Amino acid sequence: MDVPQAGIGRITAAVVAMAVTLPYLTIKILWLTGHMVGVLDPSLMNSGTMVGLNAMTFGMDLVGLCLALAFTTRWGMRLPAWLVLVPIWVGIALLSQILIALSLTLLIQGPGVFFGGGMLEGWVYLAVYGGFSLQGIGLTVAFVLYARDRWPWVFSRGAGRTAVPFQHAVGRGSLLVTAIVGGANLYWAFGGTAGLDPAVVAARNLPGVITQAVAAVLVIGGAVAYLRLLRGHAPWAVALAWMGSGYLFAWGLYRMIIVVTAGPLASKTPMVAPNLVELFSMLTGLVLGLGGAFLLIERSGGSVVEAVKDALEGPQREGDREPADGGHR
Repeated sequence: MDVPQAGIGRITAAVVAMAVTLPYLTIKILWLTGHMVGVLDPSLMNSGTMVGLNAMTFGMDLVGLCLALAFTTRWGMRLPAWLVLVPIWVGIALLSQILIALSLTLLIQGPGVFFGGGMLEGWVYLAVYGGFSLQGIGLTVAFVLYARDRWPWVFSRGAGRTAVPFQHAVGRGSLLVTAIVGGANLYWAFGGTAGLDPAVVAARNLPGVITQAVAAVLVIGGAVAYLRLLRGHAPWAVALAWMGSGYLFAWGLYRMIIVVTAGPLASKTPMVAPNLVELFSMLTGLVLGLGGAFLLIERSGGSVVEAVKDALEGPQREGDREPADGGHR
C-alpha cells in the first residue's frame, strides 16, 4: 500500500496538540506523586477515588498525545482502524464540548470565569481548559487531514447505498431518546429544578448552563445527522453524527463513572433523573456509533470483509498482497 506522507498542515496541527498536552500531563504527574500544586483543598485529592480518576484522565491525555504523534508518521497510517477511530471518537467528543462551551462562556463572562472559586486555583483551570481547547482544535484538524488521506471517499458527496431497515430503526429510535435527553438538558439549563439535588441547583453557574445547552444541541443534532446519512452520504452529516454520538457515549460514560465511584466530584444526594439521562446517553451513543460505523463500511466502495480486516489488522502493504494468479508468474 502506498502510504501518503503527512503534509505540513497535518504535522503542524499534531505538534500543537502534543505541545498543549504537556502542561496537563505535568500537573497530573505532580498530583499523583503527592505534590498538590494549585489545589485549594489537598484532602480532596488524597482519596482513592480521586487518585484513580486522576490516573484515568492522565492515561486518556497520554492516549491523545500518542494519537497526535501517529498522525504525523507513515506507521500511523498503517495502524488498525479501530485503534485510531475509537479513541479519537471519544477524544474529539470530550474536547469539542469543552471547546464550544468554554468559547461561549468566555464570550459572555470573560476570563474571570477561571477565577470564580472551586477546588483549584484559577491558573490551573486556565491551563487545563485552555489546553483542552487547543488540544481539541489540533487533534481535530490533524485527524481530518489524516482521514482525508486514508479514507478519502468519506469526504466525497454521493447518494451511496440504501440503508437497511435495521439502520432506519436505529435512527428513529435514537432520535426519540436524544430528544428526551436533549430536552432534559435544556430544561435544566434554563432553570428547571425537578430531579436535582438542592445543592446542585444552588451551585449552578453560567458555564454549567452553557455546557448543558451545548449538550442538548450536540445530541439532537447528532441523531438528526444520522437520519440524514440514511438518505445519502454528506460530509457535514458524517461530522455532526460523529460529534453527537461521541458526545453521548463519552460524556455519558465519564459521568456514570463519577456516579458509580461516589467520589468528591459526585453529588452527595443520589439524583435518579440525571443519572438515568447519563445512562441512556451512554447507551444511545454506543448504538449510534456502531450504526454509523456499519453504515460507512457499507458505503466505503469496498467489501465489508476488507473494511473489517482493515479495522482489525490495518491496511496491507503492497508487497504483502498475494498476486491475483495465486503466485504463478
